[in-house]
Amino acid sequence: MWNMTKTFMLMAAITALFVVIGQMIGGQTGMIFAVVMSLAMNFFSYWFSDKMVLKMYNAQEVDAQTAPEFYNMVKELSVRADIPMPKVYLINEDAPNAFATGRSPSHAAVAATTGILRALSPRELRGVMAHELAHVKHRDILTSTIAATMAGAISSLANMAMFFGGRNSDDEEGGSNIFATMAMMFLAPLAASLIQMAISRAREFEADRGGAEIAGEPLALASALDKIHKYAAGIPFAAAESHPATAQMMIINPLFGGGISKMFSTHPATEERIARLQEMARTGQYPA
Repeated sequence: MWNMTKTFMLMAAITALFVVIGQMIGGQTGMIFAVVMSLAMNFFSYWFSDKMVLKMYNAQEVDAQTAPEFYNMVKELSVRADIPMPKVYLINEDAPNAFATGRSPSHAAVAATTGILRALSPRELRGVMAHELAHVKHRDILTSTIAATMAGAISSLANMAMFFGGRNSDDEEGGSNIFATMAMMFLAPLAASLIQMAISRAREFEADRGGAEIAGEPLALASALDKIHKYAAGIPFAAAESHPATAQMMIINPLFGGGISKMFSTHPATEERIARLQEMARTGQYPA
């Protein structure tokens, strides 16, 4: 229930952002345009955001015939997690990473790169996929997927600024509203990243705990996180760099560049995640 509430709060926040900036850029006409645009975006984000994200990564669906070991691993873990079997996808990328998406446990998908299948042992990969299924079980996936697609959609405000020519509400000749355009350029991405950071960090710790419980091996996930972090730092992930708003969906932050990419760094420190999993293995309790 709380995750659903957060999702609607996110939708409301982005809608308000669109309306305010629309009014600043185009006056009343711009505000109306922004309302229509945000309502349409909310509708498509709720129903189709998972498909949009999978398409961004050119993910290919696999089954028991095309990727038997990986598919059956996810199937076995889904039974242990007591959730419906999600759709399973592979992404042809060398960078090791994985994510879950969808609007509910009944409409979920998990995706992993081919690089992570090569980099990890079966035991470690099992820990990673259990982590992703924990996101599905906790119903994190709707919020994170909508956040990714909405943050990307904010860039469309630039097109709206061009459409209205940056004019003020009176549409006067030479009335270019340069301050509104600057606000759109700098404040909109900042607001989007702050919203994502607010919903992402604690969620990863919970998915680590849940994943360790589903797989039954906290140290397997700890080993996987350490290995992915080391590999990812040296292998570029072009699709993630092109869509930085989706980085918060990944098990390990795939962004290592500067500039706007840093704004979308939403993961807690890998070292802290590993330490908590090691403590869980030692005591049977996951630290708060």
